[in-house]
Amino acid sequence: MDKKIQKVLEEKIRECLSAKDEINTLVNWLGTDDERDMFPVLWNDVLAYGIIIGRLYNSFYYQSRRILKRDPNQQEFSEFIKLLGEHRNELSDI
Repeated sequence: MDKKIQKVLEEKIRECLSAKDEINTLVNWLGTDDERDMFPVLWNDVLAYGIIIGRLYNSFYYQSRRILKRDPNQQEFSEFIKLLGEHRNELSDI
């Protein structure tokens, strides 16, 4: 993965971790009362994690287009997945 893109993604990860309150507000707004009652912990965790991964994937794709002037290739996508794996515990604690 391009070093500039990796640097931006590392910053985006820190940004996501500091945006815990915003993400939890989105999670609470998106879930219906029935969904929250049926799956209180699972719903919140999965949805929050999905929001974070979505933000990071969007940043990865956008920065690839901006910096490299093209879509990311399969190798770069694999490196993005590896980067997510390196931060999995941090990201799943939101």
